Amino acid sequence: MVDQLTRPEATEGPGIEPLIPIAPATFPYLWFSGRQVPWEQATVHVTLVGWPSIGAVFEGIRGYWNAEQAALYIFRLREHMARLEMSMKLQRMLPRFSAAELTAALLDLCRVNDAREDVYIQPLAFTLGSMWGSRAAMGQLPEVFITIRPIESDLLKERSLTAGVSSWTRIHDRALPPRIKAIPNYANSRLGSNEASRHGYDVPIFLNQEGTVAESSGSCIFIVRKGEVVTPPVTASILESITRDSVIELARTALSLPVHEREVDRTELYASDEIFLCGTSMEVTPVTEVDGYQIGAGRSGEITGRIERLFHDVARGIDSRYAHWRTRVE
Repeated sequence: MVDQLTRPEATEGPGIEPLIPIAPATFPYLWFSGRQVPWEQATVHVTLVGWPSIGAVFEGIRGYWNAEQAALYIFRLREHMARLEMSMKLQRMLPRFSAAELTAALLDLCRVNDAREDVYIQPLAFTLGSMWGSRAAMGQLPEVFITIRPIESDLLKERSLTAGVSSWTRIHDRALPPRIKAIPNYANSRLGSNEASRHGYDVPIFLNQEGTVAESSGSCIFIVRKGEVVTPPVTASILESITRDSVIELARTALSLPVHEREVDRTELYASDEIFLCGTSMEVTPVTEVDGYQIGAGRSGEITGRIERLFHDVARGIDSRYAHWRTRVE
């Protein structure tokens, strides 16, 4: 097998171009199974593309830069590492690296790349195994890599989205584990996203097998009705979202809003006063239209705006509360 960290010689030389060009690195280093590697050297053989992703799991983690404090804060890093461990366990990967080791590697990667802007950090674990195809490769030590790239936050930028209820059903726990961040789950999201785009919407909203609201593609959903905040429960075929958990906590404890975790019917979406999505990439983003129905006044609502502002200030370290959610890169 070709050395995993060496580019095959056949892809270089006069008149030879790589089959898949490697994107230029904004940050020069990533972390690959125990050591920092220059971006352009972190390669695997082309025959390893595809099948290992069947069992691959990952995390999406935000880092928020506070210019006044000259500080980069990683948002809820401990919780993300704990969920990655759970995801690896459910995919029956052996624990090659502890959460503490991966945390140290991630923070050191931020330091060596001198990250002084908003960033998106992604640890990803996959097993090579001895068998290809859909057969299980259990009892294998995983390969793990961590990448970091700049991604500017969209919080407080008055972004809004339109949505359409998808004809695709959200994956059910009897088929795939929706509560973890496993790459196979995102085939479902991809189908829904493509359908939404074809119909002129920004994002899909999935119903689950029971016919109630689940989530969007890569983000959880909240509705606001008569001053109360409502979100589907974790048993509604949704990801056990760390951002969702953060929003619930902020709304209940900091804003003293009534929050209910319960089943949500499709028609409740249309009757909502406000709707917003949340997730690591999505952050807190209002939805102003669903299936052609205008939601509220057709812009971000008052409660959504309060939650978005508070989330921004807490994540960026402007609001000193919830300090245990922030890990400062020293």
